[in-house]
Amino acid sequence: MTTAVLALRGVRRRYADGFALDVTSLDVVAGEVLGVIGPNGAGKSTLLRILGLLERPDEGRVLVDGRAVDARDALAERRRVATVFQEPLLADASVTHNVALGLRFRGVSAARAEPRVRSGLERLGIDKLAGRMARTLSGGEARRVALARALVLEPEVLLLDEPFAGLDAPTRAALVEDLGGILRADRVTTVLVTHERGEAQALADRVAVLMEGRVRQLDETARVFYAPVAEDVARFVGVETLVMGRVVGRADGVTAVEAGGRVLEVAAAAAPGAHVRVGIRPEDVTLTPADGARVVSSARNTLDGTVVRVSASMYATHVIVDVGFPLVAAVTPRSVDELVLRPGARVRAVFKASAAHLIVA
Repeated sequence: MTTAVLALRGVRRRYADGFALDVTSLDVVAGEVLGVIGPNGAGKSTLLRILGLLERPDEGRVLVDGRAVDARDALAERRRVATVFQEPLLADASVTHNVALGLRFRGVSAARAEPRVRSGLERLGIDKLAGRMARTLSGGEARRVALARALVLEPEVLLLDEPFAGLDAPTRAALVEDLGGILRADRVTTVLVTHERGEAQALADRVAVLMEGRVRQLDETARVFYAPVAEDVARFVGVETLVMGRVVGRADGVTAVEAGGRVLEVAAAAAPGAHVRVGIRPEDVTLTPADGARVVSSARNTLDGTVVRVSASMYATHVIVDVGFPLVAAVTPRSVDELVLRPGARVRAVFKASAAHLIVA
């Protein structure tokens, strides 16, 4: 059995305003990237500080390599951890000086530090900025410096607290891709705290969903996003269609659910007569003209309906279709034009049985 590098057991942390972090059990396994996601105020940063031995819980234990850590051990154990906060906190000095700072604090000689700093600069794509002063850097460049400073320490555990927050979309995407390559290559045990679902999907091997101080779900990343265990978790991870229904049959591994006057086919198990919520992600729904020929497809759910609303965001255009219940589809701007998607338009919505998920009510 794999021993967790970091673990929490029965941890509680209370604050005067009434908020309490309450984590019964949490393991961080060697070499994995564990994403911690949740809405603002869920306790994500508190959880990270406790894992990093920067804050003590009121109750419970923090374990490192299976051994409980007390106040006397905390300083020594913190040297095995590197933390990157949302604000880079750079010294008013050159990029090279900032990247080397942690090594200097840990007593690493200049001769031993130099190749590690040079490699860190190159891997984060900031070697050409080596002589620049920190105050002249853009937000994205400063984040890269902070990450390089942490990684050159060669930590056993890397803790990341919203490291991409506030960056514009292209800058964030490039940094996520570059950091992901480094974490995968080095197998750095990492805990990433973020409220951005896409960052967790891109980087994390497993994801913990934290809500109101409690871990609501902890599982492989794909299962958290495509098989959420509760309605509030589903909504947070982007399942925009959630409709109440009742199981009316099951055959050949497919469950039939009556919902909104329709019968939906879902590739999931549930007992006949059970009341369930059917969850469908918007990117799994395809729209075609309602008056067009039916396309031959493996999708088992085909529903004609009327467009209720079309709303554009920076990532996609979401179309709400009344098919007896509100069904949300994500489409490209080009599809909006080609299908003439506007309120009142008739469309055909198609999704596979495997794209739908059941949450027992």
